[in-house]
Amino acid sequence: MSSTTTTPFRVLIVGAGVAGLEAALALRELAGERINTTLLSGTPEFVYRPMRVTEPFAGSVARRYSIDEIARDIGAELALDTFKWLEADRRLVHTAGGESLEYDALLLAPGAILRPHFKYALTLDDARLDEQLHGLIQDVEGGYVHKIAFLAPTPMPWPLPLYELALMTARRAYDMNVDVSVTLVTPEEAPLAIFGKAVSDKLEELLEKNDILAVTSAHADTPEEGQVSIRPGGRRLYVNRIVALPELCGPSLSGVPTDAPNGFLPVDPHGRVQKLDRVFAAGDAVDFPVKHGGIASQQADAAAEAIAALAGAPIDPKPFHPIIHGVLLGGDKPLYLSAHLTGGHGSSSEISETPTWSPATKIAAKYLAPYLESRDRAALR
Repeated sequence: MSSTTTTPFRVLIVGAGVAGLEAALALRELAGERINTTLLSGTPEFVYRPMRVTEPFAGSVARRYSIDEIARDIGAELALDTFKWLEADRRLVHTAGGESLEYDALLLAPGAILRPHFKYALTLDDARLDEQLHGLIQDVEGGYVHKIAFLAPTPMPWPLPLYELALMTARRAYDMNVDVSVTLVTPEEAPLAIFGKAVSDKLEELLEKNDILAVTSAHADTPEEGQVSIRPGGRRLYVNRIVALPELCGPSLSGVPTDAPNGFLPVDPHGRVQKLDRVFAAGDAVDFPVKHGGIASQQADAAAEAIAALAGAPIDPKPFHPIIHGVLLGGDKPLYLSAHLTGGHGSSSEISETPTWSPATKIAAKYLAPYLESRDRAALR
């Protein structure tokens, strides 16, 4: 479509999480009135999920934002409904509510499916962390729990919250003068190995300082309640409680072909979904191994640039080039972590007590982070 066409280019975004909102904001910036954006969301709120780790420890409650207000802010339409199936040859998305939504370009950002990996474990769900962990923290404070294992499954989701929860639990036990043994079992070759050696070395020191044993390059199982078996080596832990990250699976969207493992969506470096015309994807639903809000936003930016170019915007779309930023809570001070991702490992590894990016938020997103920061400032005023 040429830039002189007066009919707006219709973009439909499925999902209003990090990737969906980042893409909507990027499209407004890149293509302006060339496009007409519709957000299809099954929930009316965007919750700042990374901050939910502090809620079980009486920390601040994760902020919530009205998706309808965000949509109105950026001139997008909101359809409160859920994806049912894609009719790609007619460029139609059919919803669970019976609607048929037309598009000129489609961005799929529905997120991943969370499933329990371990039979005898409390599987974390960041939608209800406070509810899940409230009793555990009370039992720690009361001296009823003395051995806790924190487990990451294989393949591993984003591991950083597991380290935060282990650190916060150990520190709460110390503050209450309660003796608690905390063990963290992970398939990573080193703690937060995705960020590279500098981060791993510093984190090892922090874990040791807080008397947390990290068992790395390890694949865990829970053969019985209160037991953790570790491969290789045949080691076995006997604990009072087991807390685990969930296993992530792709959304397996009807009408969207996928050859990737576990139902994830295979995309090219510009976010185009294989075998489909004008269909893009970003976020935890795609087959990139690292599932993280900052990565999701970078994938959304790459897809938004490609879509904006389709709409006639005078830009040269750049491919997805992953750089990760993370904020680790649970120590004396927040730690700011950064790395470039090459071949699944972090290079240019950096760790600091002062931010190295701006705004220094948990989700480092080019458009979404400053937008939410401006809304927070406005709310304070």
